[in-house]
Amino acid sequence: MKQLDRYLLSQFMVLFGFFALVLVSVYWMNRAVQLFDRLISDGQTAWVVLEFTALTLPNVIRAVLPVAAFAATVTAINRLSQDSEFVVMKALGVSPWRLSVATLSMGLIVALMMSALVHFLVPASRARLADRQAELSENVTARFLTEGSFQHPISGVTIYIREITELGELKDLFLSDRRSAARRTNYTAERALIVKSETGPKLVMFDGMAQTLRSADMALSITRFSSFTYDIGALISPADGGLRAVDEVPTPYLLSADPAIRTLTGTTDAQIRAALHERFAQPMLAPAAVLIGFSLLMLGSFSRFGLWRQIGVAVVALIVLNIIATSAGSAVSADPTRWPLHYVAPLAGILFAIAVTWLAGRPRRLKPPRRARIAEAGA
Repeated sequence: MKQLDRYLLSQFMVLFGFFALVLVSVYWMNRAVQLFDRLISDGQTAWVVLEFTALTLPNVIRAVLPVAAFAATVTAINRLSQDSEFVVMKALGVSPWRLSVATLSMGLIVALMMSALVHFLVPASRARLADRQAELSENVTARFLTEGSFQHPISGVTIYIREITELGELKDLFLSDRRSAARRTNYTAERALIVKSETGPKLVMFDGMAQTLRSADMALSITRFSSFTYDIGALISPADGGLRAVDEVPTPYLLSADPAIRTLTGTTDAQIRAALHERFAQPMLAPAAVLIGFSLLMLGSFSRFGLWRQIGVAVVALIVLNIIATSAGSAVSADPTRWPLHYVAPLAGILFAIAVTWLAGRPRRLKPPRRARIAEAGA
């Protein structure tokens, strides 16, 4: 029996590796195209695009692992059924419970992979991605200061720069600030520089003029200056107070119940508790998915055309499982005290698989041939 388990597990894992590679590639490439369009349009290099797409990879893998495990399970069982290997196993008295050992083993292996991802790799990658996004946001020249075109970093602000030198000096700057309903101010300067400060980046303009138009009386005032400092911190990104998202903090730090973690993330104990339970519940989706696929295919009998009807039902069951998980996540987001809902989807999936496996293992009463039924009815 150990050889049977090893054989089935090897079949499952080979197909799991194939489906995981395909699904991760498709999902990742779709994400990479979106990042490429956004970052390249912001003036970033291909290396930055590659770095950002690599940092999204752990979360992509976490999302596709249960689906890859499910696809590997149904494909392997369908292939073994078509090759009559399952027919031979059942003829030798191997029950569905015994056959489920290898399936459960693969589900637990995938759950361990997901645990490493959700507890360590995904938070680390998200934290690094947030840091890099903050760094790029501070790089004003790369973000929206593009020479020769009018840029609108936020609503009510327009910037035009004729030329940006290799040293980062801005030549012939025009800046229009229309954010205030009471007045509108246009700044022009022969040259300008971006200067970093403790309160954020500043735009220092030299040899220019400020024209302010008051909306109340349409009075225009003109001020000439040799140097003028304009705060452009609000044009880059809204201030977040240096807060971290809970998703960016590794699990050991959340488990420490350190008050500094609550201060760092700006969350309550209930929100942290809900995030922890979500991380512990997510890996359980992998065993639930593979057991659902295995149990439903066990209901089928030998067919040269495969178990396509059972596979269709299994796919629908997996979709329902994901809908339950998504709905539970939304409910917990609205009220963190509902954190037990995170376990509803995996537990429901496992209990459903157990019930279907029990049904598949029950002895079936075979119908008599049609001629025998006709003769019995005539008698």
